[in-house]
Amino acid sequence: MVNFSLEGKVALVTGAAYGIGLAIAQAFAEAGAKIVYNCSRRETLERGAAAYKELGIDAKGYLCDVTDEESVKAMVADIEATVGTIDILVNNAGIIKRIPMEEMAADEFRRVIDVDLVGPFICSKAVIPGMKKKGHGKIINICSMMSELGRETVSAYAAAKGGLKMLTRNIASEYGEFNIQCNGIGPGYIATEQTAPLRERQPDGSRHPFDSFIIAKTPAARWGTPDDLKGPAVFLASDASDFVNGHVLYVDGGILAYIGKQPK
Repeated sequence: MVNFSLEGKVALVTGAAYGIGLAIAQAFAEAGAKIVYNCSRRETLERGAAAYKELGIDAKGYLCDVTDEESVKAMVADIEATVGTIDILVNNAGIIKRIPMEEMAADEFRRVIDVDLVGPFICSKAVIPGMKKKGHGKIINICSMMSELGRETVSAYAAAKGGLKMLTRNIASEYGEFNIQCNGIGPGYIATEQTAPLRERQPDGSRHPFDSFIIAKTPAARWGTPDDLKGPAVFLASDASDFVNGHVLYVDGGILAYIGKQPK
């Protein structure tokens, strides 16, 4: 029988107060995992605590910035001492700045790289020793279609997510012999707060031009939802994926496979 159970596993999902991170954490909890999460701001942490309480999930939250290595080390040490060794890490925390490249300051570019790429490096580095001692571990990096494609105004995000794809492959290469699997999930366009500006109705009631573009480019003819990521995440976190390593699973409704409709 294929084992998708996460019973007794400890899962750290970064930036999981809402959206994709919360949905993945909820799926893990339903599969039996103990949930810990972090946020970089107190108000977001409290928002997450309220969300987990409403879902009936006993999750432990930490105020921790994933770009602060000492803070991450302290968080991981506390989790190991009070909850248990981390079996599953989901590097979900991320930001995006939609700014044309010519107008983007280098500091803005560096901030996106720091959160979206350096943060997963720091968090992965912190949990790997415990996983090695335990003899197994799962690291899931939340990549993006921008790990494969470019688009206007997201130079920093695309650079970070492209780098995260290669970090995923390198962790798999370096630590596979310790029974640690590192894979990525590449969401397509998911209906979250982060993408809400791209779905706003126009003054005349019509769709946002980008919203129409995405619907036309997606064979599924819809935006994804955070729930669409639950099954893939549980698979990659469970024993069912023990021989899957260094892979990015694109959950995109078919966008990357589709050339698009012929103009009429």
